[in-house]
Amino acid sequence: MPKKRSGGGLSPTQQAAKFLGVSVLAGAVLAGIALPAVGALGLAAKGSVESFDELPANLKTPPLSQRTTILDAKGGTLATVYSRDRTVVDLKDISPYMQKAIVAIEDARFYQHGAVDLKGILRALNRNAQSGGVSEGASTLTQQYVKNVFVEEAGDDATKVQQATQQTLGRKIKELKYAIQVEEELGKKKILENYLNITFFGQQAYGVEAAAQRYFSKSAKDLKLQEAALLAGIVQSPSRYDPVNDEAEATKRRDIVLQRMADLGDVSQAEADKAKEAPLGLKVSKPKNGCITAVKGASFFCKYVEKVFLSDPVFGKNREARAKIWNQGGLTITTTLDPQSQKSVQASLKDHVYQDDKVAAATTLVEPGTGKILGMGQSKPYGFGKNETELNYSVDSAYGGSNFGFPTGSTFKPFVAAAALEEGRPPTQEYSSPYEMEYPSPVQTCDSTPWTNLRGEKLENESESERGPYRLKKAMELSVNTYFVQMIADIGLCPVVNITDKLQVRQGNGDKLPERPAIALGSVGLSPLTMASAYAAFASRGMYCTPIAIESISQKVGGQQKSLEVPKSTCSRAMSEQTADTINSLLQGVVDSGTGKEAGLTDRDSAGKTGTTDERRNAWFVGYTPNLSGAVWVGSATQKVKMRNIYIGGQYNDLVYGGKVPGPIWRDAMLGALDGKPVEKFNRVHIPDDEDRGRGDEDGDDNDDGNNGDNGGLIGGLIGGGDNGGNNGGADGGTDGGTFPTPTFSIPEGWWQGQSNGNGNGGRD
Repeated sequence: MPKKRSGGGLSPTQQAAKFLGVSVLAGAVLAGIALPAVGALGLAAKGSVESFDELPANLKTPPLSQRTTILDAKGGTLATVYSRDRTVVDLKDISPYMQKAIVAIEDARFYQHGAVDLKGILRALNRNAQSGGVSEGASTLTQQYVKNVFVEEAGDDATKVQQATQQTLGRKIKELKYAIQVEEELGKKKILENYLNITFFGQQAYGVEAAAQRYFSKSAKDLKLQEAALLAGIVQSPSRYDPVNDEAEATKRRDIVLQRMADLGDVSQAEADKAKEAPLGLKVSKPKNGCITAVKGASFFCKYVEKVFLSDPVFGKNREARAKIWNQGGLTITTTLDPQSQKSVQASLKDHVYQDDKVAAATTLVEPGTGKILGMGQSKPYGFGKNETELNYSVDSAYGGSNFGFPTGSTFKPFVAAAALEEGRPPTQEYSSPYEMEYPSPVQTCDSTPWTNLRGEKLENESESERGPYRLKKAMELSVNTYFVQMIADIGLCPVVNITDKLQVRQGNGDKLPERPAIALGSVGLSPLTMASAYAAFASRGMYCTPIAIESISQKVGGQQKSLEVPKSTCSRAMSEQTADTINSLLQGVVDSGTGKEAGLTDRDSAGKTGTTDERRNAWFVGYTPNLSGAVWVGSATQKVKMRNIYIGGQYNDLVYGGKVPGPIWRDAMLGALDGKPVEKFNRVHIPDDEDRGRGDEDGDDNDDGNNGDNGGLIGGLIGGGDNGGNNGGADGGTDGGTFPTPTFSIPEGWWQGQSNGNGNGGRD
């Protein structure tokens, strides 16, 4: 063989000889002769490729990546997600025109030759020698299919993709061997089917079914002659022959395919000529990939489903294994999302909070007794533009939520009450509940070291008129802060932590709750999903069920459907039925005559609790009926907006509190979700009313430090300050139950002490 010229490339003669080497190799392979990688022909540099016989005997063909479809509980499509938009179909579901067109333009002798077309190689050799370059290839459809398998196996790894497509003799040797194997094992029809399903057609469409949908919005089986010719022509160069961006070039290529089909006798010349005269007839459907395209406002729920899949060990031993299944796709995921509930959630949010408001709102609905997430939405849609967000305000950080959740204010108080009832305190438990007091000290924790009020920190109620003594029922209705701090001092912190552990109440960052009295006032950040799920345990008479979003998953692999195991809700007893029934009765009073009057449902039993954090940075309503639990949060994700003198949903609010904005959102979302559903009753427990003491019945709002936990408290720590990052509670107290609660003092700008991300003070409301 001639030597390579110094300082230049191969001469035309050398190029021809190199190409001849491939043909000789092919002939040798067909004859069953093993050739070393380095030989007289100079096929490759020493050590760059294994000898032919040393290559693995079988081509590993990974399942083709396909689109995944996410459905609601009724079977409606929420979104499609994919790494590659592909839907695998059988050959019988591909138009005969398409089958003939791809063979005509890519490998006309497909049915006459074996894995390697020696006649085609010699023809290409002759033309390339005449042109002085490599102007024509000789790869068969089978070889192209094998190359596409290498590309598919490479996935999104750029280095592996380059290796799979590089023009080297080493790769050609692999293609040749595996092409022979494929021809022997699959046969022509199956090879054609696989090729049409694996190849790239441009515009993010992999496989002929996705291509037919992308360019013509129809199935591959319905492609007409001119449509099939267009798609077949794209394969050689999807960017050059892209009909969306260059109609003229695509038309020329289509007509070449049509003429080739006529020359081969696949269609008559008259049919080809008629098809050439037809317009392209594009009916392009834009790629709809990912949760951002989800319908019914379900983008955040869709992302939650994805996060669950990638994090739950049931889908694979590690994240890499789970990601491989997710990226492979072909999944049909039926979720728990109830379309009626989701529609109601979105409608209520749209009515009460505008996308461009300074604050946002999030709502989550959960079914008691099953843990099924029936609705999840928020006022700022999923996206990357102005007044859009990627954060799912309804869930914890690990599932795409905020880093720390949001301080809950007085919606935490029912957990304290439940812990006290479990400890044997009666529902008529009474405490002195002064207007202002120091945090009791010491308070027993779960270990041997009690919590102590080292700095003499204080808390207070919303109004000076709120002075005890109070019993539990009235204290819950009016959300009296000093009452619940005295209660937690009485029973200790450990019973509260124990019951919140059973309810899986964790901070938004996944940490357990800190053992300090301020947790009674909602100082830590939690998510709406956490709160809705915990309150669902009250509705189900003490049984807590872990939240679930996925009902079932099936996966299509190699034309076969198989079911995957999915996470199941785990239900366990968090408290006695008596305790749950008592809490239900207490919280019914909140919506009947207490802080949550504006949220109450008139046509069925309902219960709930309001919460508004200090400086009105967060407002909550969490409530439930016997068959549905829901949590609503309103505020700023940055915790910088103080909801005073503010427009929300087009309505002016001089003061926002839990019963005023979140309460009506919850009410309207629940009404729509429960429409037509059974009306169920709570198991009521009679709790005697407080004696009329002539105090504590004025309307108001209770206070809470909502700055994701501030370590300095109010007024430099004199009232409700922190203890090295918020170990104590904050200026708290009040009722939030009136039509227009008014704080007894204001906080000058600049007096707020810094943030410590969730370690902070108490809650208003």
